[in-house]
Amino acid sequence: MNCILGIDTSNYKTSVAVLREDGQLVFQRSELLEVEKGKCGLRQSQAYFLHGQRLPEYMRDAFGSLVNEDDVAGVAVSFRPRDLEESYMPVFLAGLQAGLNVSTALGVPVYGFSHQEGHIHAAMKDIGCAGDGGALWGPEEGKKFLFFHLSGGTTEVLLCRRTGCHYSAGIVGGTKDISIGQLLDRAGVQAGFPFPAGRYLDELALSDAVKGMPSRVKTDDGWFNLSGQETQIRKMITPDDVSIVPGMFCMLTELLKEESLYLSGKYGTDMTVMAGGVAASLYLRKNVLVEGHEISWGSPQLSGDNAVGIAGLGMRAFQSGRPSEAGGLLEFMRH
Repeated sequence: MNCILGIDTSNYKTSVAVLREDGQLVFQRSELLEVEKGKCGLRQSQAYFLHGQRLPEYMRDAFGSLVNEDDVAGVAVSFRPRDLEESYMPVFLAGLQAGLNVSTALGVPVYGFSHQEGHIHAAMKDIGCAGDGGALWGPEEGKKFLFFHLSGGTTEVLLCRRTGCHYSAGIVGGTKDISIGQLLDRAGVQAGFPFPAGRYLDELALSDAVKGMPSRVKTDDGWFNLSGQETQIRKMITPDDVSIVPGMFCMLTELLKEESLYLSGKYGTDMTVMAGGVAASLYLRKNVLVEGHEISWGSPQLSGDNAVGIAGLGMRAFQSGRPSEAGGLLEFMRH
């Protein structure tokens, strides 16, 4: 059965997936890049090097999951952060190079997508968006919806539509300074947790009551700043005192509820999807509820960086008969 090999090499994870044309996930491996204790991330060159070390093993395991390597009918890669002409991060070139090599070796097409599109499509896999008659994960062509991209480096609200094998996505709200993920990571690292620190803080928030809160985040037409709250929180948190953590998550819960309600009303949408690494938070999933308004979450496993959404988009491109994009992707890598 035809399969698509998906590859995503972000600044946080190395990810490889194999997806069959019937929608079954044959293989999925996605692991965080190692960050030195006390640090809040990696330089692009470091991340690129780590992906280069890992990808041969991941590719070996991916092909080992197949009955026959001839089942790979195409390759899909994330090659830039957003689907914009000027969008570029060197770290994605590691996956792009690997994808082009496999495509050439097997003589199969290769398709390129943005990392953000991968997040959007991965979220669709588990929220029942098959509104286009059984096509791979939906939603139906042209449907308008809000997508909250909540990751380590990004807090954006996007007004999205599916356009063939891609998604159009315009930014309609979000942070003007640091992201929610940066707020959590900086607070968590200061408290002595490894980077990325979100999951450790999430466990604390779930296990204790709110004893105090940072000031409420003020929003302006869907936009907001978090640096003031960061200053407050970092004055309060130490390895010996993490009592502010539940209050911090309560503050973020109220912010996301307010954003969802306001922007869905402004743009007339009836579908809101939240994904990205921060969206794996069990605290947020439990508490970000808006009466009369449905908010959907991708699975916790697929909320963070992964290659599953990229593979799904690649399968959609393959099934539509789209030609290989090898020439354009090779030109992108050269520049």
